[in-house]
Amino acid sequence: MRAMILAAGRGQRLRPLTDRCPKPLLAVGGRPLIEWHLQRLAAAGVRDVVVNNAHLGRQIEEALGDGARWGLRIRHSPEGTALETAGGIAHALPLLGTEPFLVVNGDVFTDFDFGRAFTIATQMRASDLLAWCVLVDNPAEHPEGDFSLRDGRLLHRAGASLTFSGIAVYQPGVFAGLAPGQPQRLRPILDALIDTGRIGAERHGGEWVDVGTPQRLASLDAQCRTRAQRNADAAARISWPR
Repeated sequence: MRAMILAAGRGQRLRPLTDRCPKPLLAVGGRPLIEWHLQRLAAAGVRDVVVNNAHLGRQIEEALGDGARWGLRIRHSPEGTALETAGGIAHALPLLGTEPFLVVNGDVFTDFDFGRAFTIATQMRASDLLAWCVLVDNPAEHPEGDFSLRDGRLLHRAGASLTFSGIAVYQPGVFAGLAPGQPQRLRPILDALIDTGRIGAERHGGEWVDVGTPQRLASLDAQCRTRAQRNADAAARISWPR
């Protein structure tokens, strides 16, 4: 299982924070946002990770290096000008291999178990599915949602809609026909797959935050720091001699 973290976005809504720091390197709970993904990927058993970049991409490459400190092998996919989600994935295909791979947005924070990707990939190999998307309940900033879910299949938005989390597993063939080096949006591709009935989905009911504004970044940072302090206090009570 290989994974790709999408880290090429400009982060317009997070300006001026992103004028000098790429969005995935903004700190949450005392560490860069992207580091939370890297740690969870490593814990899940993923070893090969591709990270694309565009805006201030050199900073990302220098901060992550080859990934050895997390027990990972990181390969970078610079784009120069951001190619959007599908275009960025297509550009990185030579680094992603021939098997289903996991993709996660670099600007979300989640406790989703990335180990699920291994099970999903196995299910996809045994079926005609080309992709599998993880959905979450609609956040306050996106009440209309993106898609619907029924019987494990992704559907066009209707009724009880859910929001796409930015986490998915794809077969490489989904992107193989795209023009290399050209910006391509992901949504038209997902809509086309829905029409063929070959895209699965599941709902994640745990933690998920789209870190898209300075306010949400600050709120998440405070939550993570409070949680870390609470855990440290609990550990101290347990280790305190009686």
